[in-house]
Amino acid sequence: MSFISKDSRKKSLTVRNELDKQINDLGLFPYKFRKSLYHQNENIRDLIFKGYTIPYLIDEEKETIAMLDIFKWIDN
Repeated sequence: MSFISKDSRKKSLTVRNELDKQINDLGLFPYKFRKSLYHQNENIRDLIFKGYTIPYLIDEEKETIAMLDIFKWIDN
């Protein structure tokens, strides 16, 4: 979140803490967010956070969750 800290360090820490909470909750509720619009896999979900999309993969066999990307769709 270094790009946020250029504006305000306090804001950066708040955003990071909010995102950390969302990510940590995935351990309890991995299917909480919608099936990804960008992948044809039921185990890939889209966490939407402050306008950003964070696709993540739920690997039930390994009992892990992997963040795949983070992006903000900009429509010209």
